Amino acid sequence: MEVHHYKNKLKHEEFCRFRPYNCPYAGSECLVIGDVPMLVSHLINDHKVDLHEGCTFNHRYVKSNPHQMESATWMLTVFKCFGQHFCLHFEAFLLGMAPVYMAFLRFMGEESEAQGFGYSLEVGGEGRKLTWQGTPRSIRDSHRMVRDSYDGLIIHRKMALFFSGGNRQELKLRITGRIWKEECQPGGVRSFVVNPPSSHPG
Repeated sequence: MEVHHYKNKLKHEEFCRFRPYNCPYAGSECLVIGDVPMLVSHLINDHKVDLHEGCTFNHRYVKSNPHQMESATWMLTVFKCFGQHFCLHFEAFLLGMAPVYMAFLRFMGEESEAQGFGYSLEVGGEGRKLTWQGTPRSIRDSHRMVRDSYDGLIIHRKMALFFSGGNRQELKLRITGRIWKEECQPGGVRSFVVNPPSSHPG
């Protein structure tokens, strides 16, 4: 237990790892705060997000007229994996003047804990594929902060429509992903542990 002087209260609360988290739902200014179990329940009950168990996923994102869309946020998905919770984001926005799509994962916990995990995202079609691999960001970082740092899988609209096939007028992206747990071995060598595979339709 730590004891802090009252004059240091605000500074301590700003960085305390036990302070509540903001709701990670994107696309609205949700003011709900709480611990992770409370936020998971809030996301399911109030935002109607899907909760999937497993460390692999397979999601489909569809939009009938993507040429008329400069910004959009698809429904958040929450995953329970290795006893932890992760949020998968997918949205459209302008990168400079170029319309792009971006997918990324956030960890529902502290940054120090997030460093113990890795993830990959893959999208493809017509014999080509793009792959992203990284470390999930903590929900201490807002979804906008992660998006604006381009820390995820970025797909330019033309490439996204190419991957969608057909007449390239309708968005039909299938994104697959995997989460693993990093383990540090003697000598600083890192390996990873993967749960038995599971797949969920988007």
